[in-house]
Amino acid sequence: MDTKIGSIDACKPTNGDVGSPPSGAVATIHDSVPSSAISVGSSEATLGRHLARRLVQAGVTDIFSVPGDFNLTLLDHLIAEPELKNIGCCNELNAGYAADGYARSRGVGACVVTFTVGGLSVLNAIAGAYSENLPVICIVGGPNSNDFGTNRILHHTIGLPDFSQELRCFQTVTCHQAVVNNLEDAHEQIDKAISTALKESKPVYISISCNLAATPHPTFIRDPVPFSLTPRLSNKMGLEAAVEATLEFLNKAVKPVMVGGVKLRVAKASDAFVDLADASGYALAVMPSAKGLVPENHPHFIGTYWGAVSTPFCSEIVESADAYIFAGPIFNDYSSVGYSLLLKKEKAIVVHPDRVTVANGQTFGCVLMSDFFTELAKRVKRNETAYENYHRIFVPEGKPLKCKPKEPLRVNAMFQHIQKMLSSETAVIAETGDSWFNCQKLKLPKGCGYEFQMQYGSIGWSVGATLGYAQAVPEKRVLAFIGDGSFQVTCQDISTMLRNGQKTIIFLINNGGYTIEVEIHDGPYNVIKNWNYTGLVDAIHNGEGKCWTTKVRYEEELEEAIKTATTEKKDCLCFIEVIVHRDDTSKELLEWGSRVAAANGRPPNPQ
Repeated sequence: MDTKIGSIDACKPTNGDVGSPPSGAVATIHDSVPSSAISVGSSEATLGRHLARRLVQAGVTDIFSVPGDFNLTLLDHLIAEPELKNIGCCNELNAGYAADGYARSRGVGACVVTFTVGGLSVLNAIAGAYSENLPVICIVGGPNSNDFGTNRILHHTIGLPDFSQELRCFQTVTCHQAVVNNLEDAHEQIDKAISTALKESKPVYISISCNLAATPHPTFIRDPVPFSLTPRLSNKMGLEAAVEATLEFLNKAVKPVMVGGVKLRVAKASDAFVDLADASGYALAVMPSAKGLVPENHPHFIGTYWGAVSTPFCSEIVESADAYIFAGPIFNDYSSVGYSLLLKKEKAIVVHPDRVTVANGQTFGCVLMSDFFTELAKRVKRNETAYENYHRIFVPEGKPLKCKPKEPLRVNAMFQHIQKMLSSETAVIAETGDSWFNCQKLKLPKGCGYEFQMQYGSIGWSVGATLGYAQAVPEKRVLAFIGDGSFQVTCQDISTMLRNGQKTIIFLINNGGYTIEVEIHDGPYNVIKNWNYTGLVDAIHNGEGKCWTTKVRYEEELEEAIKTATTEKKDCLCFIEVIVHRDDTSKELLEWGSRVAAANGRPPNPQ
């Protein structure tokens, strides 16, 4: 493997996987720098510049930040890196959400906040990234190194001389924590934290004392050797045993199926999973959280498996199968529709990123998902029975009735028009709420991105995530679907989208409240104050940047708005407020909400 020491380009993976060496190559992270490495000027030989170069090498070219007195000097040195752009956010929560959205596209993201008041504000977003297996590097400007170990009380704390409160909070939502308060091991601590984020695909926490970022040190004199991580390998005997046991099970099955789960992403196994579908002929479905990870134009794709709220005819095929392969699933109360899936463990082959369980029996560890699917595809017996059954019972969905002139717009009519907007040059971001269910029914063309936060389900996530995702892939036009209740939580960073010239189309679904909560358990707390949403965005715009807003109440107005947003306003951030009836929800939400409510309302077990 040709590697230019100190070169940024040398570490860019050829396969698109962050931190992965070229195919067939084995590399390590170098802790020492060879004498041939490129020297940097003493003014650049600082901790801050080293961190900046490491972020760029890992794949980060944009950081999402909120300034505070403990991180100001660090920010000076980060933005001095030519290949690193600072995206200033309105609050720390959105900065974290933006890093989450960025990581979904780029494979890694980063945010920079100040000590405690910033750290605890961003914590919720980092917890969400942890739940979704996203490598987000959370960098905090910490106290002066001289204050550690003293009895001093600092501002931005809870008034105690113990500075570890923030660290303790992050320990449960990050896979590694580094507190850099001396220069001697700063190089090693930073490298270990970033490499751990990439290897584990989880967030990490790095705290850097405010007086160290600008300080030169001999360990930073030369450009660091680019990141290259040793690839994980399957245990060959374990892999062979897992494949043999799986083949024995599958070859007895009459109508096996395949269902993709969200951990296909962290396992980097989507391609191998599709190769297995090609070789096996099995019917191919995805769990809701895996939408977008498997091409929906695959000839054997049958839709989203989500129990009682699956796409038409999908659950009938999956739940009637006598064998199902689940690739990287998470079975929680939301994805199982209140624990109501009609699945049997003894029929399931559950493939996790590093292990395989066959028919609720043998478990084979140290077996990587991608290796397992690749080997299985070479030897599996073709069986198209389940797909043939699907094809036999499938009836095309009827189209919702077109709204009459000046008839209030219905959500199902709206999404018929959204479907026509999708292409390989678009991406969909779906906020927690009814947008989950309406967007799940969209048929994604090849190359169309799709993201939503199912495991954590934090309302307001999509505003920051849209900012980060659009920054990561400026060549795509993001279509964001956000409910009014969620928008009120995080709306400020529309400002940041405008500052950075983003051309997202935001569909604000104004139905007067928290609709998803209404269908789980209604009450007066689910009704929110109505805002003039377009007026708010116009005020944020304030004549700076490109922005276009409109309200739509009727189908003909929606058609005109979409036409304008995709033609004369195609280079603008477009904000379309869609006003619909409070009770206009998808049938899937009605069903899902009642089942989740039943699960939430189970009485205590007898003591």
